[in-house]
Amino acid sequence: MKLSVLESALKAEIKISLGLSNEQLKNFSVSPPPPHIRADLSLAWPIAAAKTLRKPPSKIAGEVKQALAGKFSAQVLPPGFVNIRLPDKVLIEAASGMVSDAGWFLDPRHCGETVNIEFVSANPTGPLHLASGRGAVLGDSLARIMRFLGGKVSEEFYVNNIGKQVELLGLSLKARFLGQNPPEDGYQGGYLKETAAALPADAAAWTDKQFSEFAVNEMLALHKADMKAFGVEFDRWFMESELHEAKGPEKALEELKKRGMTYEKEGARWLGTSSVMDSDDKDRVLVKSDGHNTYFLNDIAYHLNKLDRGFTKVVDIWGADHHGHAPRMDAAVSALGHDKNVFKIVIHQQVLLKRGAQLVKMSKRAGDFISLKELMDEVGADACRFFFAMRSPDTHLTFDVDLAKKKSNDNPVFYVQYVHARINSIFNNAAQKGVDPAGTFDAAKLVLNEEERLLLLKLMWFERVLETCIRDFSPHHLTAYLTELSALFHSFYDRHKVLNPGDPGTSAFRLFLLKGVKFAIAHGLGLLGVCAPEKM
Repeated sequence: MKLSVLESALKAEIKISLGLSNEQLKNFSVSPPPPHIRADLSLAWPIAAAKTLRKPPSKIAGEVKQALAGKFSAQVLPPGFVNIRLPDKVLIEAASGMVSDAGWFLDPRHCGETVNIEFVSANPTGPLHLASGRGAVLGDSLARIMRFLGGKVSEEFYVNNIGKQVELLGLSLKARFLGQNPPEDGYQGGYLKETAAALPADAAAWTDKQFSEFAVNEMLALHKADMKAFGVEFDRWFMESELHEAKGPEKALEELKKRGMTYEKEGARWLGTSSVMDSDDKDRVLVKSDGHNTYFLNDIAYHLNKLDRGFTKVVDIWGADHHGHAPRMDAAVSALGHDKNVFKIVIHQQVLLKRGAQLVKMSKRAGDFISLKELMDEVGADACRFFFAMRSPDTHLTFDVDLAKKKSNDNPVFYVQYVHARINSIFNNAAQKGVDPAGTFDAAKLVLNEEERLLLLKLMWFERVLETCIRDFSPHHLTAYLTELSALFHSFYDRHKVLNPGDPGTSAFRLFLLKGVKFAIAHGLGLLGVCAPEKM
């Protein structure tokens, strides 16, 4: 039985027994109990429902225990927790379904969604840096998880190929070509020397615009190559120039005018959202008094374009330097008439690089930084992706290069990958000994030890972990889950022999159990874009 189905069954049982309404049960959910509690599920709903039901939490918990009597073993603990012990057969059925049922993880809530996730979207003014890598892992992992749960997802990279920064890039490249220093506010990085060396001899007669176009194309080719090497395949690279060719900003402005959301002041056109929305604290300029569009209007046009393409949810993943832009974009999407749940902005913090005990100082504008490609070349794409996924987006991430290079269990990604390789070795060993890895066992005769139960229970929670990643827009829950599952495997394997010729039933069950662990490790790593090696 799936955890979500089990939770619904518990809820229905309690609803009928206690004569409750759906509203009274709206906060009902199960969670893992604390490690010191000998139980499989914990229910804190009696505490949340005390005010609504006008009863002490302990009394509600007692009523819940009584409602479940005969089907589940339940224990009440102060101030009103209900801890539930599941029958072994429920855990075994969950592991079996997870491995054998292709539709096990499909969720009706996600199957009807069409999601656009835009991430990285780095200005094509230099190689991708570490923060871009973190954004790439965040966006691509979420897209993979959403697809796994049944959603249709399009991954998108927005390319700012026009504007002042692109002009400065062209002037910087031109200066390098002519053997001069770039403008003071230009791009100083040595990577432009390599780009300049690739210019044709007749570039001396080029216009500044041609230098800009060449530089953008070269940088974009590097970005595409880096993302491919990183395991990220974008469905679309959306050029800002496309937006302007299609008169996107003009269409967005007209739409906002029709909705009465703009006004003129001091010769400029403003978006008047501060008085009607909580997401922004002041009105913003859309068209300046000189007639030029602001970046804000262009960005609104891009989001209108995405919404007009029919996506039911639009997700933007931005770096910390865009934090101040988030409230105004929230306000703009609402001003276009869309529900706030349609649009989500995820801000991720910067990445610090650590070598030994020292933090590496970096500056992108000065060109003094470690590129994503350099880090991949040094520690591998697997370690990069796993480490980038290990922290919630709203926390700073310190990437320990020395740890990422270790070939030992101290390295988190090695620790998890090793479990997959170890289990694969066990199955190979079973085949050599003539043991059928799909052998049968009688679940009714099994007496599970605690390590076996803990592994089965952890497998049951895989479904909920993925849902939590989507809820929080962060794959860090999955890296934690895989690490915990790996620890449980090691604890089991250290204490119990898998292949026992004198007890074929137990051998068959333990191979079945390890098949479930291997499934969760392989799929979990795959959803993070990390390989699951057959041997190490």
